[in-house]
Amino acid sequence: MPVQDPLRAAGAIAADPIGAGALPSLIEALPDHAIVRLDRQGLVNGWGKAAELLFGWTEAEIGGQGAGRLLAPGTAASLLDDLASDGLARRKTAEDLCRHKDGTCFRAIVSLTAIDGVGGAVEGYWLVVRDVTAERASASSIESSAILLNSILETVPDAMIVIDDHGVIQSFSTTAQTLFGYDEAEVVGRNVSMLMPSPDREAHDRYLSRYLDTGERRIIGMARRVIGLRKDGTTFAHELAIGEARGRGRRVFTGFIRDLTNRESAAAQLAELQSELLHISRVTAMGTMASTLAHELNQPVTAVANYVETSLALLQEAAPDNQAIVQEALAEAAAEAHRAGKIVRRLRDFVARGELDKSVERLGDIVDDACALGMVGAATPAIEIERAIDPATGAVLVDRVQIQQVLINLMRNAVESIPVDRPGVVRLTARRQGDFAQVTVTDSGTGLDAGIAANIFGAFASTKRDGMGLGLSICRTIIEAHGGRIWAESRPVGTAFHFTIPLAPPEPRDD
Repeated sequence: MPVQDPLRAAGAIAADPIGAGALPSLIEALPDHAIVRLDRQGLVNGWGKAAELLFGWTEAEIGGQGAGRLLAPGTAASLLDDLASDGLARRKTAEDLCRHKDGTCFRAIVSLTAIDGVGGAVEGYWLVVRDVTAERASASSIESSAILLNSILETVPDAMIVIDDHGVIQSFSTTAQTLFGYDEAEVVGRNVSMLMPSPDREAHDRYLSRYLDTGERRIIGMARRVIGLRKDGTTFAHELAIGEARGRGRRVFTGFIRDLTNRESAAAQLAELQSELLHISRVTAMGTMASTLAHELNQPVTAVANYVETSLALLQEAAPDNQAIVQEALAEAAAEAHRAGKIVRRLRDFVARGELDKSVERLGDIVDDACALGMVGAATPAIEIERAIDPATGAVLVDRVQIQQVLINLMRNAVESIPVDRPGVVRLTARRQGDFAQVTVTDSGTGLDAGIAANIFGAFASTKRDGMGLGLSICRTIIEAHGGRIWAESRPVGTAFHFTIPLAPPEPRDD
């Protein structure tokens, strides 16, 4: 609606063109708003201090000048066009380029309001100008930064997820959508634990609460290998790095996720190749050993046979003089038999002479690597892998590669024992048992056949149709070489394989 002229109301238009009474105080209270009064022809007849500071002209310099001098050259000044045509709809606001006294331009919000005089006729106008150059530059900078950030996030190979301090997802990058199979709208506002399999899913909020309560950093700022859960229920290994940011009273956590599927697939293929080479090496070694045994044992065994046959022939003659010859022949046969035994023991010692390359290792790391290598490439999306490593277990003193081989063998056996037409669970646990760590691999498969359970760790004993029966035998050899033991336990559902390995000795303390 039209604005009544406060100058007229104050009775001081002639004496004070910018206003009287409380009006100057009101104008000065708006330092970032230049307030200018125009007459009906658009000439300046009121100029405040804020206008002088913004534009640079004094009241004496600008008084009586057209308002067009306040606008940048070439600007489509629709507001002033309305003044010229007297077509102003009482109030209009626009964003335009204005001009300083020195000729430089700035962007401003310009508002023009009609002033009603006596009888409702338009007597003049209020022109209010607010400089928004800095605001627009800041907004443009923020927009450019956002565009740049989005461009970077769209192109980097790592996925990014932002959560708040309650674990609720705030942002889900395009790469994360591809990696997990969810659209952003499906996950934003939900707890990030939905992207984790058990037992990490149940433990996540507890870990987050503990950090918020204690401030103790256990994973923030460090990259670690974890397992993710896709929308279709399959799991995959990835490297997770978490950062923390605070601002404006908020705290958020940003997770950068690097898919390890290809890398660990290559590692699994390498491990498979190594396993095949090891198998070929074992078969070759067995052939060499068989040839060696045949060669070394041929002479003593032939001698034993000859002595026994001779003794038998002499005893059948029943001649009195033959007794001494028979006794001597049997003594020689016994000596040759002992020599054969020594040959076998010597070969066994030769085979077992290899030393273990032991080192202090975190058992959890060995289990995680074995899980990744044992499951990559297996067509078992319905099988869930669970891990529960007691923190009190500590470090172990083992040959890392050999213990991984044992775990991979047991895990693959566990997976293959579960029928393909139903889901299953393979669970790996570890706990302390005196000076040893006891590791257990449990499956929900068909269980052990009673006929083979007693000799399952013997050479050539196999539950598989095409198995050679060497895997569990080699596992026993490895575990016993570490000073531990391995055994199997049938359960109402599935089978549990247990083995023990030595704990690392405690580090010496500097008192």
